[in-house]
Amino acid sequence: MFGPSLPAGLCYEDDVIERSEEAGLIAAIAASGLSPFQFQQWEGKRLTRSFGWTYDFTTGRFAPGDAIPEWLLPLRSRAAAFAGLDPDALEQVLLIEYGVGAGIGWHKDRPVFEHVIGVSLGAPAVMRFRRREGASFQRRSVELAPRSIYHMSGNIRDDWEHSIAAMDAPRWSVTFRSLL
Repeated sequence: MFGPSLPAGLCYEDDVIERSEEAGLIAAIAASGLSPFQFQQWEGKRLTRSFGWTYDFTTGRFAPGDAIPEWLLPLRSRAAAFAGLDPDALEQVLLIEYGVGAGIGWHKDRPVFEHVIGVSLGAPAVMRFRRREGASFQRRSVELAPRSIYHMSGNIRDDWEHSIAAMDAPRWSVTFRSLL
């Protein structure tokens, strides 16, 4: 779908869940006790909640967190199958609610993680990728459709940064990660 120019290590598929399942997931995410994202002294425009493992961006502490809820286990199994992994390998999950105008700046997921598998819900989003080439950046973009899934591993995880452009409609994501 995205042509041969995408970086190695990125897989993508549309329509991995039904609309009715999407609505149920969004409702469950809203009821899961989300809180504003904190990065040092700044508060992000998105709401988050982690399960399995947590990372505190103020202290740099990576620690065990609350168990992954039962309602996420079927989606975790589907994400693991998409990535060719055992569901138990996906030990961390991050729920995010993006309000209007929210996005995520350039970053790489923490080096303790290996596979990153995201399910996109609600509004479409643009996921941007960049990697340094000399004094400039090589760049790519992928549109994440509602109810789609992506898997990042290898080159795309290790060599590229990614971000989510600010959106003009609400979006939710469920991101599963394996430990390295």
